[in-house]
Amino acid sequence: MENYFIIHGSFGSPYSNWFSWLHDFIETEGKQVYVPDFPTGVGYQNYENWSKLLKNYLDLGLINENTTIICHSIAPVFISKFLVHNKVKVKKLIFVCGFNNYLGINKDYDIVNKTMYFDNLEEIKQYSEEIICFYSDNDPYVKYEAEKDFANKVATEQVLIPKSGHINSESGYDTFEEIVSYL
Repeated sequence: MENYFIIHGSFGSPYSNWFSWLHDFIETEGKQVYVPDFPTGVGYQNYENWSKLLKNYLDLGLINENTTIICHSIAPVFISKFLVHNKVKVKKLIFVCGFNNYLGINKDYDIVNKTMYFDNLEEIKQYSEEIICFYSDNDPYVKYEAEKDFANKVATEQVLIPKSGHINSESGYDTFEEIVSYL
């Protein structure tokens, strides 16, 4: 059965930004959607802890070739690394403001984000035939060049949303209508 995962970013939660809105939208379409609550904060948020939590869903058979995964901020590189390391194919990946190997947001973000990065990012193309990357040209946290570089390396389709910040609540995205046609 077709299912969906929505993955939050650093210091985030399943209830922030447009995630609850998207969860409700997908669920009203009669589809199964999961929004895991990953540990956050320095000392808790790292690749190992996030991977352990997501591995539970994988072990239950809930992440498979019928799965679409929607990720925000640090989550696109986390999911890419997770799928490559576990050799898991999925139906579709939708990445929002993704980046890799980018430091400079602030000390705490750099500490938690650094564990997610990996060098073989392009390998994710072997695990999903459709990878859509949304990004902005004025993200206050991640430079445009870092998001564009990430998209250039992985995307089968890129969607630039001008002047949309980090595509989060702070930049007015409590809903995210643009994503619906890509589900």
